[in-house]
Amino acid sequence: MIKGSIVAIVTPMHADGSLDFEGLNQLIDWHIAEGTDSIVIAGTTGESATVSVEEHCALIKATVSKVAGRIPVIAGAGANSTAEAIKLTTYAKEAGADATLQVVPYYNRPTQEGMYQHFKAIAEAVDLPVILYNVPGRTVADMSNDTILRLAQISNIVGVKDATGNIGRGYDLLRLAPKEFAVYSGDDPTAMALMLAGGAGNISVTANVAPRAMAEMCKAAIAGDIARAVELNNKVFPLHQKLFVEPNPVPVKWALAEMGKMPAGIRLPLVQLGEDYHDTVRSALREAGVL
Repeated sequence: MIKGSIVAIVTPMHADGSLDFEGLNQLIDWHIAEGTDSIVIAGTTGESATVSVEEHCALIKATVSKVAGRIPVIAGAGANSTAEAIKLTTYAKEAGADATLQVVPYYNRPTQEGMYQHFKAIAEAVDLPVILYNVPGRTVADMSNDTILRLAQISNIVGVKDATGNIGRGYDLLRLAPKEFAVYSGDDPTAMALMLAGGAGNISVTANVAPRAMAEMCKAAIAGDIARAVELNNKVFPLHQKLFVEPNPVPVKWALAEMGKMPAGIRLPLVQLGEDYHDTVRSALREAGVL
């Protein structure tokens, strides 16, 4: 089971929106040096919605190559087309990814049965561990705990990223899920609480800018060290809040550019962080001790 601080890594881009693979390589080395436990490539924070299928595959291949087995790589391979998700998952397996992250299909609003059949088809088509990803704030469709538990009976569906921020719902899932089924937080503000209750880790936006603090907080929370987990979480909590003043990944990409970690490139329809929020995000970075 993959555990701990799992960064939903940004996709560095040049000013013209082209992919910056050298910048990605540098970020990967930095994350590994800072203690990040695993990397999700081409997820929501990686702007998967605006990269082509070819670019998506290139990002997976480049990440697996650069990581070179040092930590697990989880490939974002979801789509609102089941056939496309299978295609991306097949590529992820061939590239050497350790698992895939499969988002609930967006825009077409499938029923619970439709979601079940979608994920079942992916799991049966490709022998690679699948982590489900429920983020109704973006997909509109909300996968119920009952559907997640039903999917947990499929052998290579190994976990779920719960980005609902509903801690009670997360607790209930932890209570009912098979022991070997991993429940990950996908919501930085509530991640510590979920891990203290038995969650396996946090697939994080904040870890992009504070990888060491997030790795240490996740380690403490999973170990049940409440005092240490709270201390570390308090330090980064301003980031949990202020990195979402505009839609993700706009603020976190601006923050990384401000830290000198990469250029500020981003793709339309996303645009650069509004000037009104520059001081807000900069202040959170300073409060967390990363700027």
